[in-house]
Amino acid sequence: MIRKIRFALTIVAIAFPMLVLAQAAAHPEMVVSTEWLAQHLNDPKVVVLHVGSKQDYDTGHIPGARLLSAEDFIDKSSPLQTELPSAEQLKDAFEKLGVSDDTRVVLYTTAWYPAAGRAYFTLDFIGHGNHTSLLDGSLNRWRAEKREISTTPVVAKKGDLTLRVHPEVRELVEAVKKVSQTDGSAMLVDSRPESRYKDGHISGASHVFWEETTVNGTKDPTLLPPDKLRALFVSRGIKPGQKLVTYCEVGLQASHMYFIAKYLGYNASMFDGSIHQWSHTEMLPLVPGTSPRCPEGGNSCEIHEKM
Repeated sequence: MIRKIRFALTIVAIAFPMLVLAQAAAHPEMVVSTEWLAQHLNDPKVVVLHVGSKQDYDTGHIPGARLLSAEDFIDKSSPLQTELPSAEQLKDAFEKLGVSDDTRVVLYTTAWYPAAGRAYFTLDFIGHGNHTSLLDGSLNRWRAEKREISTTPVVAKKGDLTLRVHPEVRELVEAVKKVSQTDGSAMLVDSRPESRYKDGHISGASHVFWEETTVNGTKDPTLLPPDKLRALFVSRGIKPGQKLVTYCEVGLQASHMYFIAKYLGYNASMFDGSIHQWSHTEMLPLVPGTSPRCPEGGNSCEIHEKM
């Protein structure tokens, strides 16, 4: 009897750490709590970036936060609407905000929440993703906890940032065509609302609306626990270890899903042109309804979105 108890305890001792590991995020450092940030606001190696408009920033921001406006990291003059500026432009923009190679960047936003994910994707693209985190709950939680708010603008000392560009995190349309046409190790993930997915999605795409990964979307952008995020992915047919290519309308919602995928340990990339390029520029077909592919097989159900 004693031997059986000892054996059972040994099994538990082996299995429990494995269970905890399975439930934990692969990269917990990608998310920081309001408590952690409050304790590190005066750390010279930590730079807090408020992603949003100057008006919102002036209304109130986390003490010491610097303003990162959309114009700093999004090329809105591009025909594709929301594209990455040149790497040199991005280097200059983040250096002006005081970001250096040894800087821990913490992002939050008062804008539409995927804007913070877009800023993360941008920093990951230029090689600083391993030193960048999102503030869990964003400014919403910071305010709810009645933490200090400042209206004093911050003038940063220029940083020194080395570019280490990772082009592989940004998928182009030709690569997305290949993923769409095969049932292989890679999967497309449509991050838009369900109604937009039903209107028409890229063939083969699974659907996970970005708001489903949070407590209540932009109202409460606190992330779901990692075990629930994993369960959500599995429920949509996403297998552990799959390469994921996220997309949305123009690359914002998809940036958030890119962040979530990396947080959970998936090999992820983002189709920056998204549906705007696929459907409106390239005039490529879409699959309507809730099935990833045409139920009858082939391309019999495909449509072209009306402009």
